[in-house]
Amino acid sequence: MLCSGLIALAGAGVLEAYGVMFTASLGDSYAITETMVRATPMIFTGLAVAVAFRAKFWNIGAEGQLLAGAVAGAAAGAAVALVPATLRVKFKVDDVVSSLLLNSVIYYALMALIEGPWKDSFSGYPISPPIEDSANFPVLLEGTRLHLGVVAALIAAPLIWFLIVRTTLGFRIRVTGENPEAARYGGIHVERVLISTALLSGALAGLAGVGEVGGVHFQVMSDISPGYGYSGIVVAMLARLNPLGVVPAAIFLAAVMTGAEAMSRATGVPAFLSDVIQGTALLAMLVALLFTAYRIRRVGVAR
Repeated sequence: MLCSGLIALAGAGVLEAYGVMFTASLGDSYAITETMVRATPMIFTGLAVAVAFRAKFWNIGAEGQLLAGAVAGAAAGAAVALVPATLRVKFKVDDVVSSLLLNSVIYYALMALIEGPWKDSFSGYPISPPIEDSANFPVLLEGTRLHLGVVAALIAAPLIWFLIVRTTLGFRIRVTGENPEAARYGGIHVERVLISTALLSGALAGLAGVGEVGGVHFQVMSDISPGYGYSGIVVAMLARLNPLGVVPAAIFLAAVMTGAEAMSRATGVPAFLSDVIQGTALLAMLVALLFTAYRIRRVGVAR
């Protein structure tokens, strides 16, 4: 309702605008594949955030880890995530602040590369030369951009769910997040769990960057991510940190982004309305959780 009011204020028909949004994002096979391609990096960053937050490692650095992955692979994303984890474990530095600030450090390091030694001499723009054709991800459906990374993201979600729910490491991650003191009392090395979680989280975010280079852009550029790392936080929260819920949450946000761009071109509604819809969806979920917790508490008191 709030978003409909904004569309109306922009002078467009609400039903027409939402119709364009739906058609552009899910209206046919090509639109669906484009939405899935856009959802892929958000699945990876959503998984990265979900895993980290399960252990109460507040990884706000998925954006920088994605950029590191675009430059040097998933291992680079893991290495970047290791920095705030080590600072927290060794020096009690706030991981929210350190991981967030690292995003800017990695971004400007990337810019130094593509403005310097990696600059494409033929184009003159701050982008790297195209990667070798042999490094491109295979296209799964002729005439679309649906690439192997999409399948990898869809497979990663149940694998991460299995790790969190069915393995010893997953148990340690969950217990550490719920109560680190109880975890220590039970013999769990909390610091080691935080480091392991950070490495896994950073690697997942790094895979988002790998997919964008290998499957979409085929070169490194300054705007390779329009904020997928930050969108991953929204995805993880909408999924309530459930790896299986990350996939539909990422597809929802991708559909909103893709549809909002088309809606803007067709009706003149500002494209940043997609950000409003994302924020509204997250706020609605948080309010619903708040009321649910309140009702459970009231029922418990009544009994």
